Amino acid sequence: MLNKKDFLKYASKLAFPIMIQNLIGTLVNIADTVMLGYVSQTAMSASSLANQYTFILFCLYYGMATGASVLCAQYWGKGDKKTVERILGLAERISLIVSLVFFVISFSMPTTIMKIFTGSPDTIAAGSEYLKVISFSFMFMGFSQVFMSALRSIGKIMLPSVTYIVSLCVNVICNATFIFGLFGLPKLGVTGVALGTVIARITEVLICLIYSLRSSDVRFRIKYFFAKSGILFQDFMKIATPAVINDVVWSFASSAFAAILGHIGDDMVAANAVAVMVVNIGAIACRGFANATTIIVSQELGKDNIDAAREYGKRMLRITMVVSLVGCIIILALRPLILDFYRDKLTETAIYYLGIFIIMTTWRLVGEGINTCLICGCFRGGGDSRFGMIIDSIFMWLVAVPLTFLAAYVLKLPPVWVYFVMTLDEFEKMPVVFIHYIRGKWLTNITRDFD
Repeated sequence: MLNKKDFLKYASKLAFPIMIQNLIGTLVNIADTVMLGYVSQTAMSASSLANQYTFILFCLYYGMATGASVLCAQYWGKGDKKTVERILGLAERISLIVSLVFFVISFSMPTTIMKIFTGSPDTIAAGSEYLKVISFSFMFMGFSQVFMSALRSIGKIMLPSVTYIVSLCVNVICNATFIFGLFGLPKLGVTGVALGTVIARITEVLICLIYSLRSSDVRFRIKYFFAKSGILFQDFMKIATPAVINDVVWSFASSAFAAILGHIGDDMVAANAVAVMVVNIGAIACRGFANATTIIVSQELGKDNIDAAREYGKRMLRITMVVSLVGCIIILALRPLILDFYRDKLTETAIYYLGIFIIMTTWRLVGEGINTCLICGCFRGGGDSRFGMIIDSIFMWLVAVPLTFLAAYVLKLPPVWVYFVMTLDEFEKMPVVFIHYIRGKWLTNITRDFD
């Protein structure tokens, strides 16, 4: 077992590249939000609400990537490279099927989707254009998400970092080109942002395929993409299905929150879009360590080192708590600069909401960091994704969403107080999460012996 100093170096070596990847992903969203701010507040609101749909798809990808990541990490810890590649092929096949379903829905009925989140005709129109174009990115997004997650799970973290950097550059250049009509091209506004995203996703897949062809480690193999998986498929579904349901439940709840805010008014939507972007910056570090927790716990369990996995999980929780508090300090320090930057881009009411929302997101960040480390890091790393599914289903849909709905439409509280109620969701489930963590039933070696 590593001493605390060596462990911190090892955890940081895994977490920092993941932080970079999360930062780049956040910067892509920031670039979209900032550039759309120069178009109109309606365009920014439309993109934010339309992305609630893509966020649901992303959560599906994240759940599938989690199933692949946990299995790959445990089998890699065991030294079974062939099974790691079989898991990758299986996960890519499932992600393609899901992508096709979401593509058909968003391409054929974008207006129907937008009406779920807002009643504003202008926002619906702009969001529908955005959804129809960005739906093409779904065909590529699933592949790159699963592939890079599998690489991270075995400690190969350089390619995902490089891929996200290239993707960011491509996205920003394309956004600027299509939004502002550079190089003689027409100004496409919110549609240009969607087109830039599509091109960036295609670039990610090309990088993944080139790496796979030249890699001496784990590769994507066509024969495993079409191969029957048997018992491995059952193991994958046992982890991935609860993880997918967990993330979809959580994403639907987030979409429900967005719909509640959307029907209160565009000022709430715009302010929340910026606040979410800001808290994502603060959450980069704690999410990086939480993702590293999955890798560390899974690999130790694959080696059958139960005690080491338990101790390392405890250490990662402490690190995540400290890091999340630092994230809160950063958010509060940046608050005046953020308000000044958006003062000429949002209405006076939206700026007022934003100033308060930024403060409220800080305590939500602490709760999210702790819960993510335990549910998505420790529990899933030990093959226990079922607990997260149950706890989020109960607390998000029987507690958090009903309380927010009650605050907005029954009690008719002021918008700021509605937002306050919404930010309590992470703390409502935390006591139960800690009880499950202390019991330690999540520590399981789920690998098998294959010929």
